Amino acid sequence: MNFDAYARTAVDLVNAGLDDLAGLRALFAADLEYMRDQVVEKDLATFRRAQRRLREVFEFGTSGRDAEAVRELNTLLEAYPVQPRISGHDASDWHMHVTSRGSSVSAEYLAGAVWGLSVWLCEYGSARFGICADERCGNVYLDTSSNNCRRFCSERCATRSHVAAHRARKRAAQSPEVPATLTPA
Repeated sequence: MNFDAYARTAVDLVNAGLDDLAGLRALFAADLEYMRDQVVEKDLATFRRAQRRLREVFEFGTSGRDAEAVRELNTLLEAYPVQPRISGHDASDWHMHVTSRGSSVSAEYLAGAVWGLSVWLCEYGSARFGICADERCGNVYLDTSSNNCRRFCSERCATRSHVAAHRARKRAAQSPEVPATLTPA
């Protein structure tokens, strides 16, 4: 069972634009195409609530509030219980899924996302949860770096942030100092 892939579904959900049904459908990757075709407008509210709650888990984790992250994950595990099943298309492709195929799209997706993020927390700790350091972004990520030093959700955000900082330093170095004005006594 690939727990990392399930944990990444939680990241994908938190970072998703859920403004409308098209945004929700965009969340489902090619291997989840059957979910994309089954999701309906009423699923939006469920996914939005879960998105907010999972973001809180990342916020708790990145601020060192592990007990609160665990409490929220346990609550989410109760709301979206895991019902494991074996799935596959032939004898060489057997693998585990976390919910029964008869579950709703939201129950199936969210059980996997919450389970994966919970396993990630137990395996690596909440110090491996991250929120992008680029103030214009705010996306979450899982830090898979060897020394737990990741600060940005993507290379794009890292580059954008570093270029902005470089330009700000350059402007500061080039601007002439404003002399102090004398005030009449």
